[in-house]
Amino acid sequence: MTGADVRPGGRLLRGAHRTLSGLHPALESVLAAVLGLLVGAVLMYIWGYEPWHAYWALLKGAFGGSYEIASSIARGVPLILTALTFSICVRAGMFNIGAEGQMYVGAAAAVTVAYFKLPAGLHLLVGIALAGIAGALWSLGPALLKLTRGVSEVISTIMFNWMSRFLVFYLVAQVLVDPRRAEKTVSVPRTARFPILVAGTDLSYSVFLAVAFALLVYFLLWHTATGYEMRAAGLNPTAARYGGISIKRTILLSFVLGGIGAGLAGAATTMGLPPTYAIISGLPELMNLGFDGMAVAMVGRNHPIGILVAALFFGGLNAGGRVMQFYGANPVPLEMIRVVMGAIVLAMAIPELIRIFPALAAAGRGLVGSFTRAKKETA
Repeated sequence: MTGADVRPGGRLLRGAHRTLSGLHPALESVLAAVLGLLVGAVLMYIWGYEPWHAYWALLKGAFGGSYEIASSIARGVPLILTALTFSICVRAGMFNIGAEGQMYVGAAAAVTVAYFKLPAGLHLLVGIALAGIAGALWSLGPALLKLTRGVSEVISTIMFNWMSRFLVFYLVAQVLVDPRRAEKTVSVPRTARFPILVAGTDLSYSVFLAVAFALLVYFLLWHTATGYEMRAAGLNPTAARYGGISIKRTILLSFVLGGIGAGLAGAATTMGLPPTYAIISGLPELMNLGFDGMAVAMVGRNHPIGILVAALFFGGLNAGGRVMQFYGANPVPLEMIRVVMGAIVLAMAIPELIRIFPALAAAGRGLVGSFTRAKKETA
């Protein structure tokens, strides 16, 4: 025991230091949010809008009552799942941006339960399982390309996103189309839908699915040997390899687990969001949920618990942003709302972007290397 340990107040100071160190990421996020709000306020003021009235409208629209809170949570549900897809791979040292495509195929798989006749409850479980399996299978493509040919996951997931998009376009228009309404697929039957949690709102029991998956990922990554290996591979793949950790197994597992999360996001959207319970032509209800999930993961510091909070924040931004367009004598147009939201999100994501910059740099080098190899092979 040192002299500092027995000094009066020494334990108190050490406890305060440990508490402040633990709260450091949260304090950093709060300061970044304040900075983003100030930047957004300056932008609105320069263009002639009243920033404080606009922010009041945003706050009321997001958390002003039970309906608003339920709407914010409902909009955050799919973002929890797509954010987990991104964060799992980041923890394993990869930059997987394929949640968008994996979510599309998961949504299409969830809609196919309309062709089965099963009892309620079992019907819902079958739809969830189909969506998760479809997302996992779609994630295998980029994973196998990386394992067998060394293809950068950045390139392959972008390509698979485009393939998924046009595949689902085809399925919506030609295979799953509702014979009475050509602009959408057949609707998920009542027996396969998530029950509504708060009457009169969009919030369904799908929120429990998202929270359960986040807790599962947290337990796997921080309380199992497999999760330890995945995080060790992400921190230092060379040291992990020398330590006997199979990098190939880690890559495969992180992609498949992330694919399941993205597929479940598709199920939560098509089976849990009224009124159509179907995929609309053009995919408006699905578009960009995968990419928005990346921002949620950054704001949530790629931690499952942080992602739950960040998704609620993003859901509130989306729900409250609609109110800003109609509030007061000087409403803010949609384009300016998106600029303000972009400033807030960017400010909050900067600390995590700095932390994972080495992974981004490695992904960039992989991208350049893939182009160089392709050029040499075609020369």
